[in-house]
Amino acid sequence: MRYALPLFLFLSACNSVYLKPETLDKTDVIYVDRGGYQMQHAIKQKLEERGYNVTVGYKKSSTGTTYISSDDVESIISASDVGRARYIIQISEKSPRFAPIWCVFNGFWWWRFNISIADNKTGQEILGWSGRACQNSSLRMLDNMLDQLEIKKTE
Repeated sequence: MRYALPLFLFLSACNSVYLKPETLDKTDVIYVDRGGYQMQHAIKQKLEERGYNVTVGYKKSSTGTTYISSDDVESIISASDVGRARYIIQISEKSPRFAPIWCVFNGFWWWRFNISIADNKTGQEILGWSGRACQNSSLRMLDNMLDQLEIKKTE
């Protein structure tokens, strides 16, 4: 039991989170890219379970501009419109690893990821999360962050 605390501190140090409390309106549409590995699918499912209106697909109305950079290489700048979505979630994840030693009671999969939620109306990032954790721990952390992000309705 002597090593339990340092191990816990080591694993909890694998996450960096920036969030703006009470900035996520649960009634607005959230856009998430289609595809992804296990975490991206789990986040979409978690949002729908919590009652969010999730739009999944490819970005629409893409426009492109070609320019020549200083090293004479042609590049494309593109912008995309995600339609009626108020929030955009970008998820960058590495292929999950089966980790029975670390995650035996916590989902078996070790996820490594970067997640950003941006408010399309204000242009602000309301969540920036970079981390590594077992599958179930990641989803519990996401639940806690969504609890903090959601705008509290006062009646």
